[in-house]
Amino acid sequence: MEKKRVVVGMSGGVDSSVAAYLLREAGYEVIGATMQIWQEEAREIQEENGGCCGLDAVEDARRVASLLGIPYYVMNFREEFQKRVIDYFMEEYLRGRTPNPCIACNRYVKWESLLQRSLEIGADYIATGHYARVEQLPNGRYSIRKSKTAAKDQTYALYNLTQEQLRHTLMPVGAYTKEEIRQIAEEIGLRVAHKPDSMEICFVPDGDYAGFISKNSGRQIPEGNFVTADGAIVGRHKGITHYTVGQRKGLGLSMGRPVFVTEIRPDTNEVVVGDSAEVFSKRLLCDRLNFMGIADLDGELEVTAKIRYNHQGAKAVVRRLEEDLAEVLFEEPVRAVTPGQAVVFYDGEYVLGGGTIQ
Repeated sequence: MEKKRVVVGMSGGVDSSVAAYLLREAGYEVIGATMQIWQEEAREIQEENGGCCGLDAVEDARRVASLLGIPYYVMNFREEFQKRVIDYFMEEYLRGRTPNPCIACNRYVKWESLLQRSLEIGADYIATGHYARVEQLPNGRYSIRKSKTAAKDQTYALYNLTQEQLRHTLMPVGAYTKEEIRQIAEEIGLRVAHKPDSMEICFVPDGDYAGFISKNSGRQIPEGNFVTADGAIVGRHKGITHYTVGQRKGLGLSMGRPVFVTEIRPDTNEVVVGDSAEVFSKRLLCDRLNFMGIADLDGELEVTAKIRYNHQGAKAVVRRLEEDLAEVLFEEPVRAVTPGQAVVFYDGEYVLGGGTIQ
């Protein structure tokens, strides 16, 4: 029987390296590929900003591919990354929202672009080192299932994948814990066995999102007023791109009590602050809906909803209001519902779908 061909997206890290090894051992014809997404040509800039896709990542991935005896390529996705991830990231912040660029990168670059390129070279699948599992459900649909290890579960950032993408996706790492993956890497002699995980957004390694937007958007980010919900001015802010809903630190306000960002108003250039209780809400609206474990949302559905990557999830009811608009009602109030972030719906370990918080 002819071997199935799989292109593994290799970031130079331990997870994708072991994913390539596991698939080779399982009998697939494995091809390694690193996505080149950086705009700058200068080597030192790429290394400085590398994250998961800089030049040092390319060298690590090439070394792993050589050790595993698999072909390896660097594929250029700069244009797609600029448009789908960086431009989107900046535009959302300028609209007073807090985007999740990893979700956009997964959907439009790591899957849409890489999958298309891989199918063109005769691959049957693409694979990544994500801690998640792809499974076909009894209803025939494909869904993402939580990984074996809750500590590293990455399903939240994958809710936006399409059925076609999932049909052509393998995620072998989801069946292991991080410790088991590092152990496998050590046993087969990978130098990246104990390489630390990349935690920050790859194109803003210093975490200064506002500085990045100021430098790259060509837009002036003006100062404005901090206000309370009833409109009282309580101070000056540095520009709306410096803030996100729920934020307490770095506000520079002396109000005699802790206050939090409760809303960002780009139209009036105001950042609204309030007490802790004002950061909690029982309801949200979401659009840009994508369904995974179910074909569509008909009537009301009881789910566990996650409103950010490290949120444990909360019991909620979701119902459709319009073609691309749903309402989520939580059993108990949740903290810091943040426009621009994803809300992801789960049924136990399986992703049903999700949307972008309005």
